[in-house]
Amino acid sequence: MSVRAGIIVTGTEVLTGRITDQNGPWLSEQLLELGVDVAHITICGDRPADLTAQLRFLANQQVDLIVTSGGLGPTADDLTVATVAEFCGRDVHLDRALEKHIAGVIRRWRPDTVDLDEGPTRIGIRKQACVPAGATAIPPTGTAPGVAIPATAGDQPLPTILILPGPPGELQAMWPTAIASPAVADVLSRADDLQQETIRAYGLHEAELAETLRRAEESVAGFDALEITTCLRRGELDMVTRFAADDSATYGELLAFLTEHHGRQIFSTDGSTIEDQLIATLDGRLIATAESCTGGLIAARLTDRPGSSAYVMGGVVSYSNDAKSDLIDVPAELIASHGAVSEEVAAAMAEGARRRLKSDVAVSTTGIAGPDGGTEAKPVGTVCFGVAIEGRPTYTITRRFPGDRERVRSLTTTAALHLVVGQLRRDSDAS
Repeated sequence: MSVRAGIIVTGTEVLTGRITDQNGPWLSEQLLELGVDVAHITICGDRPADLTAQLRFLANQQVDLIVTSGGLGPTADDLTVATVAEFCGRDVHLDRALEKHIAGVIRRWRPDTVDLDEGPTRIGIRKQACVPAGATAIPPTGTAPGVAIPATAGDQPLPTILILPGPPGELQAMWPTAIASPAVADVLSRADDLQQETIRAYGLHEAELAETLRRAEESVAGFDALEITTCLRRGELDMVTRFAADDSATYGELLAFLTEHHGRQIFSTDGSTIEDQLIATLDGRLIATAESCTGGLIAARLTDRPGSSAYVMGGVVSYSNDAKSDLIDVPAELIASHGAVSEEVAAAMAEGARRRLKSDVAVSTTGIAGPDGGTEAKPVGTVCFGVAIEGRPTYTITRRFPGDRERVRSLTTTAALHLVVGQLRRDSDAS
């Protein structure tokens, strides 16, 4: 990787977990698309000494670019610009044009502000309009401008430093202008043409993949040029590979090797998710859900993206036996004879949801997520599924999942999506 970067996310509220960091992952993804390898993402509180320590650490790692987010507001704990300027040995000066611009923004947003010319608001504006010597101010997308400080050569060289605001919306809106600033553009001009590919598998264990990769290392020429990371998430195994464009043929050989050994488990080689594939296989049909143990998690996954009303008809959380009978017409005698956690009830739930919600497809779950409620015949983790598709018999299956309540529910949700896709594709293959 010819260009490396480090990201510093500042903010005590992020450090303590009150706010989840959105900027670090987003910046990392954007930089990767520009051919920059992100070596580190760090989080520190609003303390100058801690920020200085992070800057020093990344500079010692010889990264080419440091990107910071946060600490650009008008309050006393917003000290990023001053701290970075001191670290770089640069004085700060008031940018009068920037001061006027920020005041204009506030005047448009809050025309009734009485202390724009003198008082606390004006003091805050001047604080935000201070720019390190030799740096480029990046126009604010809120009230906080960004700052790009060029690299420093000499006995103790420093990387280019890009200072961005903390609110994700402001940071993302500023990004195109920020990367076009001369100091940052110069760094990016040296970046490789990096590519990233994602393979997703279901039913493949990490140990199995690790063994296959060891064998691939011996048989795929140029394997060392590929940077491979694996991650087990919600029951699926993702393998992300980064490589220079010149090594794309090597990646192609690896993909063929993996497909040869794990073709049945690999469900995506283009980065598409199971949700993407479910939408494609529905092909205009509508789906509904009937959930007991998952409590609406399947419906949440299905409706997580904009435009989901085009394929999701609705869902029913029929947690109690009475709800199963009253809402989706599961016969009470069926529950009494087979138990709520049974394939018979799962089938009736799916069929009832499809009928009641007037959908083409329905999926159901009924199980024992724990920690209590298990029996010798049906231990904790037992889940029964039903997939009802118009014009064909309802498919049912029973699975057992390991882990605590949260994990069982998560694994069940993923399994349900894969079952629906598998059944829809079976119909397609048959036709």
